[in-house]
Amino acid sequence: MSDYCLVPTMDEPHPRPTETTGLSRKVDKEEKVHIPESSSTGFSFRKLWAFTGPGFLMSIAYLDPGNIESDLQSGTTARYKLLWVLMSATILGLVMQRLSARLGVVTGLHLADMCYRQYRKAPRLFVWLMMEVAIIGSDMQEVIGTSIAIYLLSNKMIPLWIGVLITVIDTLSFLMLDKYGLRKLELVFGLFIVIMALSFGYEFAIVQPDIEDMAKGLVTPWCSNCQESALLQAVGIIGAIIMPHNLYLHSGLVKSREVDRTKKDKLQEANYYFFIESSIALFVSFVINVCVVSVFAHGLYNKTNSDVLEICTKNNNTYSDIFTNDTSLVEVDIYKGGVFLGCQFGIGAMYIWAIGILAAGQSSTMTGCYAGQFVMEGFLNLQWSRWKRVGFTRLVAIAPTFYVAFFSDINDLTGMNDLLNAVMSLQLPFATLPVIAFTSNPRIMGEFTNGLGNILITIILSAIIISINIYFVIYHTITNFTYNLTLIIGVMVYSTIYLLMCAYLTIHLVISMLDDCSVLRRNPFVIRFIGPQIGNTFSQHQQTNFSPPRYL
Repeated sequence: MSDYCLVPTMDEPHPRPTETTGLSRKVDKEEKVHIPESSSTGFSFRKLWAFTGPGFLMSIAYLDPGNIESDLQSGTTARYKLLWVLMSATILGLVMQRLSARLGVVTGLHLADMCYRQYRKAPRLFVWLMMEVAIIGSDMQEVIGTSIAIYLLSNKMIPLWIGVLITVIDTLSFLMLDKYGLRKLELVFGLFIVIMALSFGYEFAIVQPDIEDMAKGLVTPWCSNCQESALLQAVGIIGAIIMPHNLYLHSGLVKSREVDRTKKDKLQEANYYFFIESSIALFVSFVINVCVVSVFAHGLYNKTNSDVLEICTKNNNTYSDIFTNDTSLVEVDIYKGGVFLGCQFGIGAMYIWAIGILAAGQSSTMTGCYAGQFVMEGFLNLQWSRWKRVGFTRLVAIAPTFYVAFFSDINDLTGMNDLLNAVMSLQLPFATLPVIAFTSNPRIMGEFTNGLGNILITIILSAIIISINIYFVIYHTITNFTYNLTLIIGVMVYSTIYLLMCAYLTIHLVISMLDDCSVLRRNPFVIRFIGPQIGNTFSQHQQTNFSPPRYL
């Protein structure tokens, strides 16, 4: 055991490394990107290019079909008045993604790996299940978006339920692309982002929203004369933007770069360039989201169903039957949004919109595969083959989506997005609390531990985000609740467990920041039931992770 400086788990004080646990010091056979050396100490574009990739893969979660639908609904409901919420949510996302990336860079372990080492078995398994639910919920949104895009592009020739089945091909496409190498795969994801930028940028160019009103919406943190629906949309934007499993994804993606974790300057360099890359990637995603909001803020704000129906009828659009002839305000989704663009600006606009949605669905489902792999391997300390992991997630996502698509209409299918956003919002504490706890623990991060100011900011922001999302979930639960005794008992049981797990993570977070001499850390109850100690010094922990687990 002297050859291994291992971080013990809470259940096994001295784990013995094996070939299947990820704790082995076996040479990593997966491709890693080499970071070029530079004679100068200043900024290097060569190094930035070498570090570029993980942040853009992470940013795709900010552009999935669920986010796009939230964008267009906020524009339709409140025009440009919620753009500041979108910008704030993106900045908050960057703050949390930065912590996630730093954890992976400094320790060589991703967030799920660290959860395995730090949490007791029962809460660890619960957090794992919640992340699997979040990943499956996100995958369902991607299935919905892809099937709607196929429906539009095929001019209704391919029914929604067949489109859902076609998404099984995503599994094969992901597995085939993965064989061509890491950098090529990252370029493919970059191509998807370019397609989305061109598609939604084209819609922005032909619609020509009011730039001055857009600027006001970005800098005015208020929504004057807004109705309750606008408040719900603001909450929906935050819930859609900050996705829990994306923190697990980012902490794993950064391990694909060769970083000498025994040298402080190399760790500082990696953190620096990854932060710049993530900032650029999220700025690009923010611009694309703003384009979508603005297009529908200009085109559909305060429009009634009869207004849109009249436009579609005048232009002989074959999809016009989805709008009723009444004076109620139009309720838009990614399907109706595409149809409106086709009615107002020509059929080409609808097809270009569908291409953008297809790119969003395809790219986000692939990054979801990565997140699923990291979560599965980390929390359970085991490795599933790629095809099993991807196949399991996709089949679970397809089953309920196929049922709705086959037995209901497209309105029911797109309406699932609100429910899925609520479900994923519930899982947010199980990502933000662990990443703050671990990056604030000096036994894990050493000199790279969060400062007091950083800790306070992240905790306050997380509390605000979590509170907003829980409000969103409670509202939807109350408005759509069916009074069934079995369902009520189930909700009560789950709520109790949920609150207990949140309390556990919160207590663990507090204890993690205390020094070893603290009375609370040495309390027998805490040692037995919370288990905050990591057991090794930072230098030993660094050495352990010099050869980090494989990229996927």
